[in-house]
Amino acid sequence: MNDTTCPTCDPLLAADTTSESSRANWAGITSLALGVFGLVTAEFLPASLLTAMATDLNISVGAAGQAVTATALVGAVAAPTIPVLTRNLDRRVVLLALSLLLLVSNVLAATASSFYVLLFARVLLGVALGGFWSMSAALAMRLVPDHLFARAMSVILTGVSIATVCAAPLGAYIGDLWGWRSAFIAAGCLSVVTIATQFLAIPSLPPKDNPSLRILFQLLWRTNVRVALLAVILVISGHFAGFTYIRPLLEDVTQVSVSAISAILLAYGIGGFFGNFVGAFIVERSERYAIAFGGLLVIAMAITLVIAGNVASVAAVAIALWGFAFGAFPIGFQTWIIRAAPDQAEGAGGLLVAAFQIAIASGAIGGGLLVDGIGALGGPVFAIIAVSLGTLLVLSFGPRAKN
Repeated sequence: MNDTTCPTCDPLLAADTTSESSRANWAGITSLALGVFGLVTAEFLPASLLTAMATDLNISVGAAGQAVTATALVGAVAAPTIPVLTRNLDRRVVLLALSLLLLVSNVLAATASSFYVLLFARVLLGVALGGFWSMSAALAMRLVPDHLFARAMSVILTGVSIATVCAAPLGAYIGDLWGWRSAFIAAGCLSVVTIATQFLAIPSLPPKDNPSLRILFQLLWRTNVRVALLAVILVISGHFAGFTYIRPLLEDVTQVSVSAISAILLAYGIGGFFGNFVGAFIVERSERYAIAFGGLLVIAMAITLVIAGNVASVAAVAIALWGFAFGAFPIGFQTWIIRAAPDQAEGAGGLLVAAFQIAIASGAIGGGLLVDGIGALGGPVFAIIAVSLGTLLVLSFGPRAKN
């Protein structure tokens, strides 16, 4: 295991380290992937149900959309604070509590009689989302040997890829058949399965780190941590600036039909699914190269869209490859931040999630300003600038491959 403490200096610690790393708990890793799938599915559901939700609750579509914003904002705050608030609790207990919170959120959303109940449900989801993400890499590090960490994270992040591909279309389909509340009922059933699986597969994991606000600030003084967080903000803001405004580009520049847009976005999701595994393969050799690979490919595809985005076939291939490139980012950055602070994995994971949320907001705002200023190609232009800066930073100061 990566740790700043010498395990051989303390027989008890050595025994604990051996028991945690001697064999891979793939059932536990799979249960974490199921949890991630459930969380991301619940997060994305409103995107395909906004009109029906707004009509039923007698609010505007814009107001209904704030349910999504609330989840992101709360998640950004919860990510670094949940590890601090629960630092004395068994991590298995904390994980099950967060999954239970996801179940409660889905039940409240499915039965919401007003916008305020829905908003409260989404706030609970934000807490579960931020807390789970901040702990996921640290838990994976304790469930598998160090040399299998990247592979384990790729399995966990597969839950994100599948949810990205399936959540919105499935939510729209179920909502059209049985009403928007039925989609949250289905998500609640998935939450029950998740809780049962985690209860059976995750062993007792006494707390190892001792995160606190003081330690979070100390982590920010570590050069590798600061560089990783800055790289996240640059690369991920560039990605989301391009992706958030991809539909206006396809409508105004490429000028394809709605059904074609859906097919292209599906190709993007499938690309991300396979990119996740390729990213894991590269990360096992160097997380620096994995992030740089993704960054260079995103830059190339953004340039392609700026130059030839009016050609439907070119735009479709470029967006699918963009999704493939993005697959390398989550696992690359997760591995980087954990290896930069193996002694405070949960705290570092919380800072990483907060940086992701800041990047998402920054990309949406910055890309929106450019789109308003120069048109639908503003998103890819923002991506070219931000991702280029981030990739250069990674290549210059990113972690070097271990000998």
